[in-house]
Amino acid sequence: QVQLVESGGGLVQAGGSLRLSCAVSVSFASINRMGWYRQVPGKGREWVASITSGGSTDYADSVKGRFAISRDNAGNTVYLQMNSLKPEDTAVYYCNAVIYGYVPDTYWGQGTQVTVSS
Repeated sequence: QVQLVESGGGLVQAGGSLRLSCAVSVSFASINRMGWYRQVPGKGREWVASITSGGSTDYADSVKGRFAISRDNAGNTVYLQMNSLKPEDTAVYYCNAVIYGYVPDTYWGQGTQVTVSS
């Protein structure tokens, strides 16, 4: 069982920055891919960024060039650095972990609210 705990959300003005953290209960060696998703009320969960076990990163077009995903292997923590924030980035942000297998195991954190004021 993988437990994920997000932190770092809050209220920030447009153009500002926030760094989200996701503490992972197991070693990254056990996880194939970590990611960040976000969701606003009334809409589905949207993929934001991901990082593979090999360190490859990928981003949604809407955040490319502004957000950066990284990980601290020693601390079992994944980060999402968010710069040049826009009001449309307002959402609950969720950390995600995927372990590949015949049936992939997917785990989610409880979410952290990010609010960007104009």
